[in-house]
Amino acid sequence: MSQSENTPSVDIVVPDIGDSENVEVIEILVAVGDSVSVDDSLVTLESDKASMEIPASAAGVIESLTISVGDSVNAGDVIGKMSAASVAASPAADEAPAEEAPADAAAPSEVAPVAPPAPASSSAPAAAGGTPNNAKSSLNKSASPTAHIKDDNIRLAHASPGVRRYARELGADLSLVQGSGPKNRIVKTDVMAFIKQAMEGMSSNYGSSGAGFSGGGSGIPPIPDVDFSKFGEIERVELGRINKISAANLHRAWLNLPMVTHHDSADITEMEAFRKQLKSESKEGDPKITGLAFHMKALAKTLKAFPKVNSSLSADGEALFYKKYFHIGIAVDTPNGLVVPVFRDVDKKSISELAVEMSDMSARARAKKLKPDEMQGASMTISSLGGIGGTAFTPIVNPPEVAILGITRASMQPVWDGSTFIPRLMCPLDLTYDHRVVDGADAARFMAQYIKEISDIRRLSL
Repeated sequence: MSQSENTPSVDIVVPDIGDSENVEVIEILVAVGDSVSVDDSLVTLESDKASMEIPASAAGVIESLTISVGDSVNAGDVIGKMSAASVAASPAADEAPAEEAPADAAAPSEVAPVAPPAPASSSAPAAAGGTPNNAKSSLNKSASPTAHIKDDNIRLAHASPGVRRYARELGADLSLVQGSGPKNRIVKTDVMAFIKQAMEGMSSNYGSSGAGFSGGGSGIPPIPDVDFSKFGEIERVELGRINKISAANLHRAWLNLPMVTHHDSADITEMEAFRKQLKSESKEGDPKITGLAFHMKALAKTLKAFPKVNSSLSADGEALFYKKYFHIGIAVDTPNGLVVPVFRDVDKKSISELAVEMSDMSARARAKKLKPDEMQGASMTISSLGGIGGTAFTPIVNPPEVAILGITRASMQPVWDGSTFIPRLMCPLDLTYDHRVVDGADAARFMAQYIKEISDIRRLSL
């Protein structure tokens, strides 16, 4: 005999939803046969103003639902039926005293108690190094509005409309997130931790080959495969290992770091004039002095004045590692992809010494002869497009560094000196930084100091 035959059915009615009309159903959080407690969320509605949940007015079992995702409802609409019985939501219902049962109920020996759905094993984000086995599939799965409907193996997720919307935006399946709030309610930080752990699991699957994601990351719907041959002749060329590793690292950085880019420009008229003078005085066999050597010295000098930018955030986000060294990475474009050799102790080397080292490093980078330790340990990286062109771009931070400096082609521009416009060679600069460590004011001050250093090369000798 079913529980619904012993208990009365009640309508599930849309409560007062303010002055909103034709509110859309965006989530159905239960299924027919589910046991619910008082105030458990049944469906989520979303108007043009806010999201809201319809709670259960009594404990019981869902008998029917007459709505689907995408339907519109109004206050007072009946959207289903449920059997109102408090025992339906109690795991120990079969242990209740017989005298508390309804008078017309059958004897305990004749009635099988209604058991609640068995909760799935906890899929909360594990400690570092652990990842839920089904975390990756849950991200893409939850992109569907109905992904939160539970079945016999998935527990009902409890979260506010705001948290549900946040989870939908990130593609997180709330049925797999362990709540840390009161009564195991899911809060925003739980969703963030789940996404971070899932992403770490994805990145661990890159392997030594550095292969990228096979599908969409962070729950973003993947770009579908396209048969380009139907449009014309094509040629498939496999990506090299360096390209694959770069793609994986950049994707991981993009997903994990809240990055902001600060744009500015520096007057390098005097610096360029001095560089050309050195070039004219150079002899055969002397190293080629490039503007990049001056930028490296200016960056090392500025990092000394702003130690927070010369730091790295601990893996748990609880501390900063301040570096007492000044190693600068330089992004080098090679036929095989982008590599970043690291120049150590830039603050202790002269412009000429850096020029010699850059010539050697660049040549070995293009010949794929750099050693692994020559591409590690940078305080900060410079990505320069000055030899190619452009007026601005947004370089991506190379973790565990917290900032990267972008440089594009300098051009002559009229600059007001207080009485007239004079031609000055202006160099566009782009500082992208990890906003968890560096705030906007710090970034602006850092760039102001850097501009002073590079605009007046006499400062580099101080």
